[in-house]
Amino acid sequence: MKSQLTSLELCAGAGGQALGLEMAGFDHVGLFENDPHACETLRINRPNWAVFEHDLFQNFDFSIFRGVDLLAGGLPCPPFSVAGKQLGEKDERNLFTRGVEIAEVVQPRAIMFENVRGMLDASFEGYRDYIEVRLRKQGYKVYWKLLHAADFGVPQLRPRVVMVALKRAYAEMFSWPDDHDFKDAASVGEVLFDLMAANGWQGVEEWAQQANRIAPTIVGGSKKHGGPDLGPTRARKAWAELGVEGRTIAETAPAADHDGMPRLTVQMVARLQGFPDNWKFSGRKTNSYRQVGNAFPPPVAAAVGQKIFMALAAHNVLQEAAE
Repeated sequence: MKSQLTSLELCAGAGGQALGLEMAGFDHVGLFENDPHACETLRINRPNWAVFEHDLFQNFDFSIFRGVDLLAGGLPCPPFSVAGKQLGEKDERNLFTRGVEIAEVVQPRAIMFENVRGMLDASFEGYRDYIEVRLRKQGYKVYWKLLHAADFGVPQLRPRVVMVALKRAYAEMFSWPDDHDFKDAASVGEVLFDLMAANGWQGVEEWAQQANRIAPTIVGGSKKHGGPDLGPTRARKAWAELGVEGRTIAETAPAADHDGMPRLTVQMVARLQGFPDNWKFSGRKTNSYRQVGNAFPPPVAAAVGQKIFMALAAHNVLQEAAE
């Protein structure tokens, strides 16, 4: 029986999904990302990972990874985002189809792609059917599910759609994670109290009492639009209700005599995304924040990854017993 299951990651970003899959037991054989800052983030935190700074639309012989256990990817979301034009498969930034093409070459035993909740809109039903038909022809059974990060202990309202596909021999072993197995997410005030108090801010206790709910969805912006802020007007209003100034990101925690609403630092936002405090992000504030804001929360990736790992491992055990 194989003692280690392997994973190939597409559009790895700052490593949120990759970190979660590592927690689930997968060993990464390659991580593809075209942003140099994100690639450096991956290398800083995991020097042993094979990081490829590569655009997926450029030529690459993915057949060298044929037979990997899991193909995963946090494929860019603008084509299906309600905040965008929702061009779907017609959008030049749609990498979902490219991911399926790579799966057809690599032939992994399982696939895990995540995207925004708009992917499940009725307007994209035809595209989802198209994806399913292609994957079924390759011997996969396909599952779609809308997951909420807060159900997995992440202190943030972050809905994401996850597509899981498994070769039919393993599909009956798979089930989605049960959110009842996870602790309720803590409030923003509870999660960030120590970071907000790092410089002796005298108003931290009063602030924490106001920040008594989970965070709204953190947005990272794109390279073409948006800087280091917590989103458009509606999002900033939601943050203000928690006592957070969302127009900019701070370099440091509030000073002892700070007056008014505090701003979040990159480290604070990373913690709200479920990253461990020792995960370092490369680049200055804008580039670092963008990596954090666009990440897939590691605890959610770990929860789904564990279920995929269990399905593949269980089949291995049964196969070994039969032999």
